[in-house]
Amino acid sequence: MKPKLTLVGAGPGDGELITLKGIRALRQADVVLYDDLANHTLLEFAPEQALKIYVGKRAGQTSFTQEEINELIVRFAQEHGHVVRLKGGDPYVFGRGFEECAYARQYGIECEVVPGVSSCIAVPASQGIPVTSRGVSESFWVITGTTRRGELSDDLQLAAQSKATIVVLMGMSKLTEICTLFSEAGRGHLPMAIVQNGTRADEQCVIGQVWNMPQLAAEQGVGAPAVLVIGEVVALHPSYLAESMRNFSMAW
Repeated sequence: MKPKLTLVGAGPGDGELITLKGIRALRQADVVLYDDLANHTLLEFAPEQALKIYVGKRAGQTSFTQEEINELIVRFAQEHGHVVRLKGGDPYVFGRGFEECAYARQYGIECEVVPGVSSCIAVPASQGIPVTSRGVSESFWVITGTTRRGELSDDLQLAAQSKATIVVLMGMSKLTEICTLFSEAGRGHLPMAIVQNGTRADEQCVIGQVWNMPQLAAEQGVGAPAVLVIGEVVALHPSYLAESMRNFSMAW
């Protein structure tokens, strides 16, 4: 038995969006430590005798700390062998995957990373919104909505001045602040989308503009987990024009 950690990106939510390499790792697992955002149907790929332990984290709910998860990885790798850490999206995109590998390597544990389909690209695409499109957007930013100090990222100030598509992850708790920041930068009429539970059967999308998005989100009851998309590419969504006309009429 050789201790090993494999970080596997589970994709944005749809269980079919995991990679073949990710499935192969699950089939060789002795222990699976899985997150809240990883589709639980993926556990069926792990051997029946493998330990399957939920270690998800949700704001406002009792959950494991990152330090506790790090310790579990090492303990189970030393006691059982191959630990698969199944993480939603891509483990290296706001997934703390690097921290977990670095901690495990301190104990001489072999580590492998299996990239996953990131929600920052896949979730907008699932709604027909490209993060870049010729003649519309030449680049895109991916920014966390909340830093480890519970504050808005300074990068959002810079992003509000850019013509790039802005994708914000973990931003629902700061939605009003984010929209205010963009509005104060003169970008209040930029098209905006919120996609909750992207790529899942219960996916919900709200389309509008920055200035009225907090109101629309409240009216339609969208919440976390969600991806925020700000930029002209959102206007490519099939329903954007109709929604804009409706909001214009209401404003008058």
